[in-house]
Amino acid sequence: MTDFTQRFLFDDSDVRGEMVVLTQSYAQVLAKHPYPQPVAQLLGELLAAAALLLGTLKFEGLMVLQARSSGPVPLLMVECSSEGELRGIARYHAEQVRADAGLSDLMPEGLLAITVEPRSGQRYQSLVDMDGATLADCLSNYFATSEQLPTRFWLNADGQRARGLLLQQLPADRLPDAEAREASWQHVVTLADTLTAEELLGLDNPTLLHRLYHEEQLRLFEPRTLQFRCSCSRERSANALVSLGQADAELLLSENAGSVVIDCQFCNERYAFDAADIAQLFAGGGSQAPSSTRH
Repeated sequence: MTDFTQRFLFDDSDVRGEMVVLTQSYAQVLAKHPYPQPVAQLLGELLAAAALLLGTLKFEGLMVLQARSSGPVPLLMVECSSEGELRGIARYHAEQVRADAGLSDLMPEGLLAITVEPRSGQRYQSLVDMDGATLADCLSNYFATSEQLPTRFWLNADGQRARGLLLQQLPADRLPDAEAREASWQHVVTLADTLTAEELLGLDNPTLLHRLYHEEQLRLFEPRTLQFRCSCSRERSANALVSLGQADAELLLSENAGSVVIDCQFCNERYAFDAADIAQLFAGGGSQAPSSTRH
C-alpha cells in the first residue's frame, strides 16, 4: 500500500492518533501541473491534512479544503471523499515564488475554508486564519481556539511523499481526573514535537510510533486505502452547460467556432461539445448528457 491512513489508540490515556501516507496519489496530483517545489510541498501538506481531517468526521460525501491568499499562491484546493478519493490543485504566480519561500511568504493574509458536503443533510463550513508558521500550525491553532476536541497536526511533503500525523484528545474515559488528562495530553504532544521532517517522511508507521512512544501501550489499527480520483465527467460538464441555458450555450458555440470545450482544472481532461451535442442536450430537457465519449 502506498496511500493510506492508519489510526492508533493509546490504551492508558484518552488520546487517539492517525497517520497518513501519500505517494502515488500525490504523484498523480503533481503530474497534472508543473508546480515549483515550495508550491508542490504546500499542496502535499494540504492533501495530507485533508486525509487526516476526514478521519475526524463521520459522514458520507465530500470534504473540500480551499485556501485563498493575496500572495504568490492565491489558491490551494483539495477535495477528499468519504471513500478516500483525493484530488487537488494550486494556482500560483511563478515569478513570485522563491525557492526558500514558506507559508507566510506564499500565502499572506491567507484564509482556509473547510467545507463538508454530506450526501444527505446540511452543508457546513469552518474558516481558519492561516496565521501560523506552517499549515500544521494553522490547523492546530484552529482546533485550540474552537470548541472542538484538542487536536494537533504535524505535516510534511517533499514532492515525492506527503505525510502527516494527528493527535486528538478524546472525551474523559480512562483518565477522569482533569489534571491527569492534561498531563497525559501534554506528554504525547511533547514527544510528537520531537519529530523531524526526515523521520516523518522516511519512517514507516510502526517504526515511527515505536520511536516516539516505545514506553506507551498503544494499538495500531488496519490501514484505510486512499487514491487519486477526479470526479469530473462528460455528464457533469454537460449539466454545467445546461445550467447556463440554451441561449447562452448556443452563444458559446458560435463564439468558439462551433465547439464548446470544458477543461477540468484538476486532471486536465477535456470535454468537447459540438452543435449536435448542444441540440441533444436541450432536446432531452437537459437530463441526459450526449452519448459521445470523445475528449
